[in-house]
Amino acid sequence: MIIEMDLYAEIRRRYLDGESIRSISKVLGISRQTVKKYCEGKCHPEARKSYVRKPSILKKEIEDFILSCFEEDRKEGLKKQRHTAKRIYDRLVNEKQFQGSYSSIRSAVRELKELHTSPTKSMVPLSYAPGEAVQIDWGEATLYENGKKSKMNLFCGRLCNSCDIFVQVYRSANEESFLEAQQKMFDFFGGVSKRLIFDNAKVAVKEGFGIYAKPQARYLSFSSHYAFALDFCNPGQGNEKGLVENLVGYARRNFCVPVPRFSSLEEFNHLLLESCLHYRATHKVEGRSHPVAVLYEQEHQCLQPIPPYRYDTSKTAVTKPDDFSTVRFEKNFYSVPTKYIGRDLTVKGYGNEVIILFEGSEIATFPRAYGSRVTQYRLEHYLDLLEIKPRSVFNARPVKETVTQELLDWGALLPGGNREMVKLLRLCVDYGEERILSIKHRIPPHIVPTVDIIRSYLHEPSETQVIYLNQEIPILQTDLTKYDRKCGVAAHE
Repeated sequence: MIIEMDLYAEIRRRYLDGESIRSISKVLGISRQTVKKYCEGKCHPEARKSYVRKPSILKKEIEDFILSCFEEDRKEGLKKQRHTAKRIYDRLVNEKQFQGSYSSIRSAVRELKELHTSPTKSMVPLSYAPGEAVQIDWGEATLYENGKKSKMNLFCGRLCNSCDIFVQVYRSANEESFLEAQQKMFDFFGGVSKRLIFDNAKVAVKEGFGIYAKPQARYLSFSSHYAFALDFCNPGQGNEKGLVENLVGYARRNFCVPVPRFSSLEEFNHLLLESCLHYRATHKVEGRSHPVAVLYEQEHQCLQPIPPYRYDTSKTAVTKPDDFSTVRFEKNFYSVPTKYIGRDLTVKGYGNEVIILFEGSEIATFPRAYGSRVTQYRLEHYLDLLEIKPRSVFNARPVKETVTQELLDWGALLPGGNREMVKLLRLCVDYGEERILSIKHRIPPHIVPTVDIIRSYLHEPSETQVIYLNQEIPILQTDLTKYDRKCGVAAHE
């Protein structure tokens, strides 16, 4: 019989006051067995016996067969081709002449799985020595660059011992970005860890997975130069790099909320590095005995030194400019000065920029485009040609796509026509379009602008602060007769 708490309290109070079991039973109207059970407080009405699983009625031979099926599944490693309880039952009937019920096998399979299989969500606590490993991963975030909304790729790296972090943004998660990001990560941490833990993305893995993964040839070359071992995770096992998985979410929530707005990716990446340094200086990871700053200083001493030769992470191509003075890299075009037409140029594509070189000297740099048939121009690359062919100035794509409509409209008012417009563009290159337009707003509206007038505003004498000196400078009178006496010179009367 289960009794309520108030009745249990009454039994205990009466018994402690010296009342007999018979009397308590009679007064409260419950059986003496119930009173006897609870009066001394040896048990509690809410206490329940723990459930004990009934022993299996199956023979050990049957259980061993079920376990052998589990082992066979484990060796094959095929998630979609594993033994079900029904399949095990069918095999028992056919191979072992089992005559029991399917329900008994189903119950046995469930119980044996619970006993011999680790829970799917269980994780082994991990610990890393200083300098032993770094975990890296990619994430995505929505950002605004020059007012344009787009999804970009967050590269995240985290030292496993100190939990120090590194975060940068790339337009693409391609091989060039992948290698460049790691190189910058090593620079930021001030050294290289002995192991690098990553997943099985194709940018790093050619074939296989986990311990059987074969790295891409370029990544193997990169890791050999920086002398770190490659440690690839098993498919779908994000817990094997849980530190950096957490960092991806942390970076998205803390560095990308509210949605960042910036004029250049370089500007935002600089802010991200400052945020990482602030994290290092102020953060303390829960469960760690010291702040990140203290642990990083210890781990920094254990990192391997960065090799003196800087590995070239770019994708490189050698090409010649076309008749429009542009070079093609992958699916897009970039302008170069017209004097390089017909010459062999080297184009290096990095994660976020394209650098063009002639005989080892840099001649142009552009933000890397990832679209198709996108052409980027630099106005200064075409000025020499426009001075020779000024009639094309107002229809030239390098002009129309690099200067504002306001400047074009103002240039059309110049009395010198196209040649004057070319001179105006030269001033824009030399002094900046913003400054030239500020002069436009200063010239009185009734005056017809000319390039000479604009130059006069550019060469205005700057106002300097005049420093007035005191003309009354005190002069000390010196008696020189003692020098005359010393040198034997007679004094003149």
